[in-house]
Amino acid sequence: MTHFGRTITYIATSAAVVLTTAAAVQAVPVVPNFTQGSMTSHTETTSKITETINSMDYSTGYQYSATGTGITANGSLSPGTGSNNVTIDGVTSTWTGVTTKPSFTQTTPGAAFQFTETYSGPGLQNQTIIQRTTEVTSVTDTTSIFSQ
Repeated sequence: MTHFGRTITYIATSAAVVLTTAAAVQAVPVVPNFTQGSMTSHTETTSKITETINSMDYSTGYQYSATGTGITANGSLSPGTGSNNVTIDGVTSTWTGVTTKPSFTQTTPGAAFQFTETYSGPGLQNQTIIQRTTEVTSVTDTTSIFSQ
């Protein structure tokens, strides 16, 4: 309707709004209207793994050696052994170690001689710490094709 060059449509629109608000709202099922299709998916996952490897080598006994020239052992060449105890933070450890060692004298006083004595007791002999970080990236691409 035109009144003085203007179209009057707001009356009809207002009546339609009143009519639709008075009606009850109901759900309408959505049914796909296609016969075939495809779907693709791309997934990337990155994991960062930090490892610490702590390797400790322990000796449970002792090693003793004596060697040389121009020297003489006084008595037995075997060292005396015995039980040793230590307590650290309430934890007591017991092991067998050298308590006395052989004594040596120079065969000819003032002459040339060579003497080497070594002892390695029980306990931690070596510790190796390795720290490494590994980063792993996993990529998955999936394509699904479907039809009715």
